[in-house]
This record gives sequence, structure tokens and C-alpha cells, in this order.
Amino acid sequence: MWPARGTWIAQDLSMQNFDLDALQWPAMVATLIAAWWVASERKGRRSLGFWCFALSNVLWVAWGWHAHAYALVALQIGLFALNLRGLNKTSPSASPEERA
Repeated sequence: MWPARGTWIAQDLSMQNFDLDALQWPAMVATLIAAWWVASERKGRRSLGFWCFALSNVLWVAWGWHAHAYALVALQIGLFALNLRGLNKTSPSASPEERA
């Protein structure tokens, strides 16, 4: 017997939702790894931590948009802006006034 009309489409959409729902787990792992690396005394690891935080921001925004968690989306955009500010303040070319 053939499935009812439209059931294949519904199954495909539910799998798509599952894939987007699963984004929260790599986002969480990326956030934890980034926090570990940003706290490192090594400049290379701190830089890697920044980029890992940027990746986690993108993952959280994608998941938050899908889940209609717009406050989370706004938070991630704000955190990314703060990370850019921190990156600028810690760059070797930053003047003492910029670091304050």
C-alpha cells in the first residue's frame, strides 16, 4: 500500500528539524572548548579560542533562529561583538588608550 499523499514530505521535514535541533550539541562543545582556549597563556591558543567562539556563535544563531529563541540569537550577536572588542584590545598594535 502506498503512503498517504504528503507523508514523504512530512518525514523529510521532520528529519530536517532533527538535524537543526542537533546543532545545539556541537555549539555547546565548541563553546566549552573555546572558553578553555581563550584562557590559555599561549597566544596561538587564545586566537584559536576566538575563532572557536565565533564558530559557536554561528551555530547558536542557526539553532536559535530555528527554535525561535530570538533572545539567544541577540545574545550571540552581542557576545560576538564583545569578542571582537577583546581581540582588538589584546592585539599587539593596540595603544595603551585602546586597551583601557
